[in-house]
Amino acid sequence: MGYDVAKGEEFERKAEKKIKGWGMFGSKYEDAADLYQKAANSYKLSKSWDRAASTYIKLASCNLKSDSKHEAATAYVDSANCYKKISPKQAISCLDQAVNLLLEINRLNMAAKYCKDIGDLCEQEKDMDQAITYFERAADLYQIEEANTLSSQCRQKVAEFSAQIGKYHIAGEIYEQVAGYALSNNLLKYGARGHLLNAGICQLCKGDIIAINNALERYQDLDPTFSRTRECRLLSNLAVAFDEEDAAKFTIAVKEFDSITKLVNSLCHVSGCLEDDTPPEGEGTYKGERT
Repeated sequence: MGYDVAKGEEFERKAEKKIKGWGMFGSKYEDAADLYQKAANSYKLSKSWDRAASTYIKLASCNLKSDSKHEAATAYVDSANCYKKISPKQAISCLDQAVNLLLEINRLNMAAKYCKDIGDLCEQEKDMDQAITYFERAADLYQIEEANTLSSQCRQKVAEFSAQIGKYHIAGEIYEQVAGYALSNNLLKYGARGHLLNAGICQLCKGDIIAINNALERYQDLDPTFSRTRECRLLSNLAVAFDEEDAAKFTIAVKEFDSITKLVNSLCHVSGCLEDDTPPEGEGTYKGERT
């Protein structure tokens, strides 16, 4: 490993010397880029992640001087992959620069992918507001590229995080939109009832019984089969328990459903609405069938 570090340092010194020397047009930056690439690879082999990451940033700079934006974006992504092992925040910064370059050269699908990666890192860092921002951006870019299933998946993450930070109105609207998309796709329509359940849970968290009942009617208009599902029966039973402030009835309804289909534990926080008028905090999301 020490040999790899030494080789990396040697390549890096040569690259810096190349930049300071004379060269025709952008050739010196192209030559330096090759050397920085070798240096970064050597640092990676020695697991010197910080040095590898910083060298990839130098490589990106050389690529930009040579007007090679795609290669510069790739270098920023390589840097981010190294930083992921030691500093998620720096990884986010590098990926963000890659996204901006990819947008400049109209590589929207790749930009969307890295926006999603940033969203995942923000989730890891418990920064839900930023996670929402990047997943929304990814969803919009995927939609422009007509990658509608990927766009829908990103919007589900936006809804999930919005619910977690108490933005139930936004979360509920998104879950309804996702359900509408699922119903338009024969391969996905079976999952629509889960999205509608999530939307209904968000209505419960808002604490407005009229809105809950109106939502149930709207869901049945959206999906005529919904009224016959266990998800609809659960929401109906929860709405009744909520209206009657009957915690026991609420708990029975949840346990009955959960015995067959798993619900996130935080759904149980909704029961707090039965005890007072303050909407509880929690995810309120449905994770689908047991495996």
